Order: sequence, then C-alpha cells, then structure tokens
Amino acid sequence: MDRAQIESLLIEVHAGSTSVTDALERLRNLPFEDLGFAKVDHHRALRTGMPEVIFSESKTTAQVAAIFSRMAKAGGNVLATRAARAVFEAVESVEPRAEFHEMARAITLTQAPAVAGKGTVGVVCAGTSDLPIAEEAAVTLRLMGNAVDLVADVGVAGIHRLLAQQETLKQARVLIVCAGMEGALPTVVGGLVNAPVIAVPTSVGYGASLGGVAALLGMLNTCAPNVSVVNIDNGFGAACIASLINHL
Repeated sequence: MDRAQIESLLIEVHAGSTSVTDALERLRNLPFEDLGFAKVDHHRALRTGMPEVIFSESKTTAQVAAIFSRMAKAGGNVLATRAARAVFEAVESVEPRAEFHEMARAITLTQAPAVAGKGTVGVVCAGTSDLPIAEEAAVTLRLMGNAVDLVADVGVAGIHRLLAQQETLKQARVLIVCAGMEGALPTVVGGLVNAPVIAVPTSVGYGASLGGVAALLGMLNTCAPNVSVVNIDNGFGAACIASLINHL
C-alpha cells in the first residue's frame, strides 16, 4: 500500500463511503503480514517509494504463489523476478491476471496506476545475450511508471551501431547500460550523454570473464564520471535506482 492508496482510503472514510470497520479490515495486515515463511512488507512503497518485490530464485513455487497472492490482495502492483515458467504457472493458478515476461524472467500484475516519471529511461545492452538483464530492467521500470526506450545489440565491437542511436540516448533522463565480456559499453555511453548512467555487468562471456567479474571490474574503473555500477546481472536494482532518479 502506497501513499496514494492510504490517502484514497482516508478520503473515503471522511466522505462516509467507507466505514471505519471496513477501513480497519483493509489496514489490518499493515505494515507487514506474517506468512510464517515470509513477512510481506506492505508498507515498503509508503516508506521508500518502491513496493516490495519477490525474488523467486531459491523459493518454492508454492511460496512465490502465496506471497504474490497476498501482495495482489493488498491492492498494489506486484513484481516477481527471476521466475521460471513453472513459477508463473503456480502464480497464475492463484492470480489469473498475472503476466509472464519470458525474456525478463519476470511475473507482473498491474492493478494500480503508478506515478509517472519525469522523462524517459534508456535501457541499452551490448549484445543480444544481454537482453534478459535489459528486459528485467525494462519490465521493472514500466511497472514503476516510467517510459522506456530499449536499445539492443549496440556493443563496442560494432560501435557504429551505438553511434546511430545517439539522438535516442541524448533524450533519456537516465540510462541503464548492460554489458558482459570486458564491459566497455557504459563508459562509451557515459562519454556521449549528460545524464546519469547506471552500468550493469552481465555474466555473459568466455572463461576469463569470470561470470561477469571482468565486466564488473572494468565498469568500476570507468573513466566516465557520470557512470555508477550495480551488481552482476542486477537489472532490477538498476531499474529501481533509475526510477527514483526519473521521479525526482
């Protein structure tokens, strides 16, 4: 439950269209709901501007479905990341309105209007192999009310592909740049724009890429001062930061 939902409920009580008893029933599971195996933080959006999100890896399908269902009943938008199709099928059985984004490995439920961001967030990825992480970022951003421009397969091995997208890059209020291998793309993008660039190293590459560590170290050593870095494959985390910037 976010600020807008609580304000709406209080207005309904003040106007007499909702009774105090009904309002208390809607609020009774706040600020968190204890499911035994999970404590669902229904007040996170009110505190931080972003709702709690379900990280599906290492959870059972039943656990994800139960958490998703309780979050859906609270009335806000719901996102589950790193979800396989089997997880989606379990969620869909309890919440038929849920949508599966296969490339992003994400499950979403959109049932409340999000506050619109101030501009467009650009999501850029070096290669097609980086698309799952870029798509995770894009799905997260859209659910949080942001307009998104996704630019794929513009890595430095063919830098003319990136330069052809300069107008799109320059129009973004903030950019997320995903790259594996040596991780050079965020530095190049950072040198072309006057916006914050959030670099996402991906676990794409051959042996010495060390599962994204080489890209991570390269990005941390960027010479572009407008570039910051999140963890390997963390498209979701990059999207949260970009959304906060875009709503400032």
